[in-house]
Amino acid sequence: MRVLIVEDDERVAAALEAFLARSGYATVRASDGAQALTLVDVDTEVVLLDLGLPDVDGIDLCRRIRGRSDVPIVIVTARNQVAERIKGLRAGADDFVVKPYDVHELLARIEAVTRRSRPLRTEADTRVLLHDGSVHIDLVAREVRVDGAVVGLTRKEFDIVGVLARYPGVAVPKERLIREVWNTDWRGFGHSLEVHVAAIRRKTGDRGFIETVRGVGYRLAES
Repeated sequence: MRVLIVEDDERVAAALEAFLARSGYATVRASDGAQALTLVDVDTEVVLLDLGLPDVDGIDLCRRIRGRSDVPIVIVTARNQVAERIKGLRAGADDFVVKPYDVHELLARIEAVTRRSRPLRTEADTRVLLHDGSVHIDLVAREVRVDGAVVGLTRKEFDIVGVLARYPGVAVPKERLIREVWNTDWRGFGHSLEVHVAAIRRKTGDRGFIETVRGVGYRLAES
């Protein structure tokens, strides 16, 4: 997922970019409104918008972005007045976060607005994912078949496969897998994740469809 950060404070933007990168997001930054408008149409999937920009008021920029795109917008600002929140939401923002904020809460809000913005998947989208014709992952029935035979995965094991299957060919960081499968950011689950991945590989005959991306996490090999 590509996040456009519209923020003129270099220190704040750098810290946010680093956190999002660790969480598996690609980022691009605009330091003013003019730059933001040139970048918002380039594969942007969510906008994090500060209101205190040097060349334009963020509320006006929000309105202009919404006028040309339905991309999810999360306003991130030090303005904490209720009137500002109302103006931002009426200008087209999907959410409003007040600084200082907890980065994990911000991440949860990003995930929420992007989840709401995605079109509903068709049955075909969720039922068929093949790897070299031998591995079939059914996200509806929560079932993995290898050469036609059902593999007996535990709930957590399938949850891991399910997360990877939503992003085929993309390296999913361990932190994101732990957050989505165990609903926690505690790094102590890293060993448990490795154990579960090893079990999945063993049960599927280690077909190589789950690849280790060194220093990042895991990736489901594309068909």
